[in-house]
Amino acid sequence: MNLRVRVMNCGSRHWYADIDDADDPQPDDPFWYVDNCRTQAQALESACTELRLMAGRLVRGDHLDRVLEVTGVPV
Repeated sequence: MNLRVRVMNCGSRHWYADIDDADDPQPDDPFWYVDNCRTQAQALESACTELRLMAGRLVRGDHLDRVLEVTGVPV
């Protein structure tokens, strides 16, 4: 699996980050996301922490659920 972190500025003090499959053409259903970060660094640090946790689950052979599968609500 080829995961990627994406960080976006959504306003003057609003940053968003998500983790998705790099080959997924639709960015609307990530494996993880965080919203309302105050800085780009905070969003990136949160995403990298989660990416390390996901990598550990993948090494163990766990299945990664997408946000939509868990919540039923698209991002």
